[in-house]
Amino acid sequence: MTDLTTTPKARAAQGAARRSPSRTPEAHQPAGEVRSEDAVAYLHRAPGEMTDTQARYEADILREAEAILRKRWARLGTLDDPRASANWLRMHCASMTAEVFGVIFLDNKHRILSSRELFRGTLDGCTVPPREVARAVIEANAASVILYHNHPSGNAEPSAADVAITQTLKQALDLIGCRVLDHLICGETVTSLAQRGQC
Repeated sequence: MTDLTTTPKARAAQGAARRSPSRTPEAHQPAGEVRSEDAVAYLHRAPGEMTDTQARYEADILREAEAILRKRWARLGTLDDPRASANWLRMHCASMTAEVFGVIFLDNKHRILSSRELFRGTLDGCTVPPREVARAVIEANAASVILYHNHPSGNAEPSAADVAITQTLKQALDLIGCRVLDHLICGETVTSLAQRGQC
């Protein structure tokens, strides 16, 4: 029996609701998206065990966290304190299994122009040609830079080679009018060579 108190518009909406399929989270989940049960399985996994789905979930978490920290870092506008980029750098390098060397390019007021990974090495080393760093600085039109690289071992203690390449790059970049403000080494923590007086 038709309800005469219901308007034609309301009756049409009720009919559409009856005809439409049920809207379950599974039905509208984007392809490849990790579901909440995957997150639960990830949190309750046995130590040392990780399925492909759990590894993908962890990679997604790291990607999202890095994006959030990069936005916060970029909003700073200027970098005068080595701690300003430490959180972003730690997250950026967290999942890397090889050593990577990069540069944060700044203008003459220490405003961020861009950041760029220049070289990728092996588990325990990365070759850094000063000529290529100088070329990247000129292309970015940077007045100053912050160098960074990671230690996949997690130990952020600078090696003698780290200190030596920092001094070499300082001398090379000084010739083209660019100052090296710091060299950050990322492991489980972030070490600033400038704070140690080694930059």
